[in-house]
Amino acid sequence: MPNPTDTFLSGTNIDFIEGLYARWLEDPASVDPSWRELFASTSGSGRPLLGSTDGQARPGNGPPVAAGAGAVRGANGNGAAVAVAPARGAPVTVGDVPASLAAMQLQARVDQTLYAFRLRGHLLAQIDPLERPRPQMNHVADLAMASDATFGPDELEVLVDSSEVFADRTRVKLRDLLGRLRRTYCGHIGVEYMTLYDSARRRWLMPRMEHTENRLDPSPSEQRRILEKLTYADTFEAFIHTKYQGAKRFSVDGGESLLPMLDTMLELGGELGVEEVVIGMAHRGRLNVLTNVLGKGPDQIFSEFNGPVDPRKFMGRGDVKYHMGFSSDVTTSAGKRIHVSLAFNPSHLEFVHPVVEGRVRAKQQRLEQQDRRKVLPLVIHGDAAMAGQGVVAETLNLSRLRGYDTGGTVHIVINNQLGYTTDPEDGRSSIYCTAVAQMLDIPIFHVNGDDPEACVHVMRLATEYRQMFQSDVVVDLVCFRRYGHNEGDEPSYTQPLMYEAIRHHPPVSELYARTLAGQGRVSAEEAEALREAAKRHFLQAYNQAKETPALREPSAHEGLWKGFRGGPEEGLPEPETGVPETTLGPLLEHLARVPQGFTPLRQLGKILERRAAMAHGETPLDWSAGENLAYATLLRAGTHVRLTGQDTERGTFGHRNAVLHDVKTGATYVPLQDLGPGQGRFEVYNSPLSETGCMGFEFGYSLDYPDALVLWEAQFGDFANGAQVIIDQFIVAAEDKWRRLSGLTLLLPHGYEGAGPEHSSARLERFLAMAAEDNVQICYPTSSAQVFHLLRRQAIRPWRKPLVIMTPKSLLRREEASSSLAAFTTGKFQRLLSDPPPGGEGKVTRLLLCAGKVAYDLLAARAKSGDDTIAVGRLEQLYPFPEAQLARELARYPALEELVWVQEEPENMGAWSFVLPRLTGRSSTKGRTLPLRYAGREASASPATGFQKTHELEQTLLLDAALSRGQPDGR
Repeated sequence: MPNPTDTFLSGTNIDFIEGLYARWLEDPASVDPSWRELFASTSGSGRPLLGSTDGQARPGNGPPVAAGAGAVRGANGNGAAVAVAPARGAPVTVGDVPASLAAMQLQARVDQTLYAFRLRGHLLAQIDPLERPRPQMNHVADLAMASDATFGPDELEVLVDSSEVFADRTRVKLRDLLGRLRRTYCGHIGVEYMTLYDSARRRWLMPRMEHTENRLDPSPSEQRRILEKLTYADTFEAFIHTKYQGAKRFSVDGGESLLPMLDTMLELGGELGVEEVVIGMAHRGRLNVLTNVLGKGPDQIFSEFNGPVDPRKFMGRGDVKYHMGFSSDVTTSAGKRIHVSLAFNPSHLEFVHPVVEGRVRAKQQRLEQQDRRKVLPLVIHGDAAMAGQGVVAETLNLSRLRGYDTGGTVHIVINNQLGYTTDPEDGRSSIYCTAVAQMLDIPIFHVNGDDPEACVHVMRLATEYRQMFQSDVVVDLVCFRRYGHNEGDEPSYTQPLMYEAIRHHPPVSELYARTLAGQGRVSAEEAEALREAAKRHFLQAYNQAKETPALREPSAHEGLWKGFRGGPEEGLPEPETGVPETTLGPLLEHLARVPQGFTPLRQLGKILERRAAMAHGETPLDWSAGENLAYATLLRAGTHVRLTGQDTERGTFGHRNAVLHDVKTGATYVPLQDLGPGQGRFEVYNSPLSETGCMGFEFGYSLDYPDALVLWEAQFGDFANGAQVIIDQFIVAAEDKWRRLSGLTLLLPHGYEGAGPEHSSARLERFLAMAAEDNVQICYPTSSAQVFHLLRRQAIRPWRKPLVIMTPKSLLRREEASSSLAAFTTGKFQRLLSDPPPGGEGKVTRLLLCAGKVAYDLLAARAKSGDDTIAVGRLEQLYPFPEAQLARELARYPALEELVWVQEEPENMGAWSFVLPRLTGRSSTKGRTLPLRYAGREASASPATGFQKTHELEQTLLLDAALSRGQPDGR
């Protein structure tokens, strides 16, 4: 209870008073006479408004708070409250008790109650369509909200200022004020918004909720449209339930209000400038959204239930129908055309979220003015998944970062109040499944799914809010799941009481039809006619699917993807990727310069000096120069380059230095953004310390920017396994499942240098195990020229496949890995590099095949031994496997007797298991089968040792084993 001696101009009233005072400044007659008298006496006398004696505004007994012209600031700052105005004719004093002590006590209680409604009214809101009591709410809710019992009968009749809560009345009885607040905040909508730091956003929301009692005022035609959407949603599910009994469909039954909500978002979004929407959602309700929102023909969906007539003629392995994506142009009732895309999604719930955000960012950047309001991301979550999946928090964290901002996402939670068989009390520690979203300082609406008009009202607020503030917003659609996790599951095993209630609960379309009939808006006969029309619509599509199957593969070569291709690499020409020295030299010189007056770190100055020497041909080009030149040459040709990741601006090992910092001013300079007119856009961003969210975002970006070079870099390659779901379900499998192509490049630092088990391996073996059907490129370049040509090949070739690069650590500065400027001017990426001995090819009896840094260790060991019978071959590309290049390599050594595969990784890791079947049975030029031997670390559960001395010993042993003659061990 507030101190009764506090002035009524307290911190909890500040939003209200601030708005009231602003109105008085514009027009004194617009406010109640009592407030008019207070403002006039205060401003005219020079006395401080909030009762201080030192000339500073002071709310109550709080510390001084600056008060600018036209504003009254409170120390609390937590939202507005309606204040009881001083009685007319009563003396108004500042800093003393206004009116009487009794009035002050009543005022304090009204203030407290009003603020409680706004802050915690959602805890008493009736949001469960099953009407079960909300557990453990009363002990945290202010009891004053529950009834009028905290005020006496006489107090309830007192007139209070209501100008902020009521749009048409400035003074109402306290009883009426409490009723309005109860209907606004404790009805079928609960709102969490009073913790928003930005009072302007709170004040924007307040009148839109309080003036309307948080209710829609629809016209009969609007109500009929809502009923139609509900009826078609319900009928579609019932039709499939009858025709395909036992088939999984993950129906929207119990949450049908989702359909009019989406319709509302598109209708209003079109009016507010939305031109494109990208949707991400899991299985629940997906088929219904596809046909009743995006307009996918129901005959196509029924054909997917029927399956292909001849599976042998259906290309690719495909995916289940409730994972498939779709896109179409939806025309609103006002004639606005909105392109709507539903992203393909695996069963891994929520992992499509960052993919959607990346797609939207790419679409927004393609717009000339990059108006983020034109492309809207919509993510539909499940309640258990939103609370349980860490990717949600990772992706929410991206929302306001400069490299990832999409201007706000609309989130809808289909809240089943159940996760498969797990109750909420076992699935989360928070009251709401949406608690994670509070990290963003955004409003969260909770709405009863059985009240479709409340759902539509909330959706209007959410859409307007996103477009107004370019911020995320969450709508928690509290509903239920009529069947089990899928239609073949019996939920009463684990939730018998809940499903007893659900069995007797009518569909929302029936409930709403009864409501409209009672209002005289839509008769029962009209409602039944709608249902019969929906049945005929789906029956016609069903018959059509039987007669003429409409099963189609998704197309991957439409729109932006025209001119690009996937499929097998065979027959695809290898492009020349060299660049003339007349272009390379000036570019490298540019990369070595800083603007006049810019002071780089002393050590960086030396790096730039070396770059200048490289540009003049005085020294070979190191890895940094090769990589940066690849970007520079592509940018000069107009190609967009986007590079993000962990510590990417500098590079984990300090090699890239794409963003330079002035040590005196802190200013930054990005040479690759300053190449001259006509260059492509260069983006480089340090990402948050996240793998799943960030890699998923870049994968999504690559889907909608096929003509860009999009790269994601791990701090160490080992950490890429934090994004294993994105790699497994999206990057390597998207083409086979969904015919989606991506040119995303992963830069994964890899190499054994004694740094321990978490800083040595990018898990090369995992990528190789997933390589099939030319789905991905896996390379391990060992020189600066090679990475230059590889990156340029990735951008220039029309073949769009993900590229996984095992990037170096120590090789970044190793002299042997540097290349002459001439190596950049001609040629192309070499899939296999030969290192014959100085004595020539004729003496070679052993060929040591390897990949990566170990090649340089082998060359050094061979030189030390003086053995001219040993050749080294580096597989710079492991997949697609360089079959033709390997055959040529074997043919160049006529005396060859033995093959040895050498690797730094343990035997059960690295490339050994992958190359074993590809090297076994190889023949020499004399037709003799070449024995194959393994030289490397023994199999191990951990990738690497944590002791430097042990690492050095293991490295010595594997080199000795590689150079010594031995017999194949059959491994």
